[in-house]
Amino acid sequence: MKKLLTAVVAASLSAAAVAHDMVPGKTQEQPVLLQGGTLNTVTNGVMTDTDLLFENGKITAIGANLSVPENARVIDVSGKQVYPGIVALDTTLGLIELAAVRATNDMSEVGDITPEVSGHTAYNPDSEVIPTVRHNGITHAEIVPQRNLIAGRSSLLQTDGWTFEDAAEALNVGVHVNWPRVGINTSWWERRSPEEQRKANAEDLKKLKAAFIDAKAYYDAKQANELNGTDVRWEAMTGLFDGTSKLFVHAHDKRQMEQAIELASEWGFELVLVGARDAWRIADKLAAQDISVVYGEPYGLPTRHDEAYDQAYATPAALAAAGVDFAIAYSTGFWDIRNLAFAAGNAVAYGLDKEQALAAITLKPAEVMGVADKIGSLEVGKNASLFVSDGDVMDQLGQKVQLMFIDGAEVDLNNRHNQLYQKYRQKP
Repeated sequence: MKKLLTAVVAASLSAAAVAHDMVPGKTQEQPVLLQGGTLNTVTNGVMTDTDLLFENGKITAIGANLSVPENARVIDVSGKQVYPGIVALDTTLGLIELAAVRATNDMSEVGDITPEVSGHTAYNPDSEVIPTVRHNGITHAEIVPQRNLIAGRSSLLQTDGWTFEDAAEALNVGVHVNWPRVGINTSWWERRSPEEQRKANAEDLKKLKAAFIDAKAYYDAKQANELNGTDVRWEAMTGLFDGTSKLFVHAHDKRQMEQAIELASEWGFELVLVGARDAWRIADKLAAQDISVVYGEPYGLPTRHDEAYDQAYATPAALAAAGVDFAIAYSTGFWDIRNLAFAAGNAVAYGLDKEQALAAITLKPAEVMGVADKIGSLEVGKNASLFVSDGDVMDQLGQKVQLMFIDGAEVDLNNRHNQLYQKYRQKP
């Protein structure tokens, strides 16, 4: 037993010590002029043969034949595509390294009601996974605690930085709730009877509603200066009641989403539905109530026998047609979020407008996180968080990200996958 324990500890320490060797980019020290590129601005269409200038981390000019500032670095991007950085929502990036090694998994906290948990505090900026996802254009990721009924709060971080403080774009943006089940699980691994499942579902919903009642009582007492002490759980939820925080509800079933909408309406919360596999079924309702959706099933299989084979792929187009405000995500992913741009491209193949698809992984996520004034599009005054691709970034075969800047700092695009590729190219 002692030897086994020693081996486990050694393996854990070894896994924890693993870190990528890419150095975070230095603060921008000189103007950078990208000349002659095709700018995918998101907000002002596509501009061909256009220059983009950024200084001190901000975009300062966009236009044809811009004058070159003194001491500027000039980069010819003729024939290449320039994009705003991709924003990945609902991820566990930096919270897990190897699914098979428990010591590298810090996605959730113990307990059912843990709103005080903040995703960024457990974030590992040295994760080997991070450079592999930014190689496909992801400059920002929302780090989300998982599993619990009230899981905690999410933060938006840049994918380059020494610490979460360096990488912070927006911290503790919203409280995340995993909505209780409403249906019966008929899978072979479910050992509970239908009656037992219904009882458990009802108890979870009751527990969730009780948590909001307790949090509101705490908030009211705080407003009246009648608190006897600080409760970190309810303190983390005060933003829901004063409007400074959003309620992110993870739900797929139509009935779950309707319950969440009712609760948010009752309390006056700003609601964001995450995952939202059945969003197409209530698209008109979502549009009418101006509820944001983070659609996280872009590659999902049909969940009902009467659904079309392509329902998951066609849902973004259906949401757009109904006027729903939505973003596309790769829900709860970490290494697989590298495919986010391709998921958006796939939605184009199934009817979504290409400009809307690009906005769904750039500007729309920025709006959800409350930072659309800083990132999400190529506009003068916004942060210079962008990348250059030799080809359409939403095309698996055509894209090749060659340059990336976050707040004007150039990012090292090397990564473990590229290193292994270069290594095994030399193998006899």
